[in-house]
Amino acid sequence: MSRPGWTSFSPIGYSFSKYQRGRNIFHSPAIFYRAKMIEVVCNDRLGKKVRVKCNSEDTIGDLKKLIAAQTGTRYDKIVLKKWYTIFKDHVTLGDYEIHDGMNLELYYQ
Repeated sequence: MSRPGWTSFSPIGYSFSKYQRGRNIFHSPAIFYRAKMIEVVCNDRLGKKVRVKCNSEDTIGDLKKLIAAQTGTRYDKIVLKKWYTIFKDHVTLGDYEIHDGMNLELYYQ
């Protein structure tokens, strides 16, 4: 229960006051986040070392396309690894905790 004019919380986590219910204006508790530019170093251990600048919120597929643009290979033939972990295309760099200056292994299939 809330008093008139006070802000109450809905079950989905958004807050709205009783004066704004008719207009469907919601105040979300979202944090404004800006993706950080990072530089990733990819080495294929055959003499090719690529440094790529990208955002931390880019996906691995986006990173593969940037690498393909620099190396001249097709992006679907590139496999990125770190030790024995093969990175999936739809997951972001931040989810894999890939940070600025990190080295990745570059393989071709």
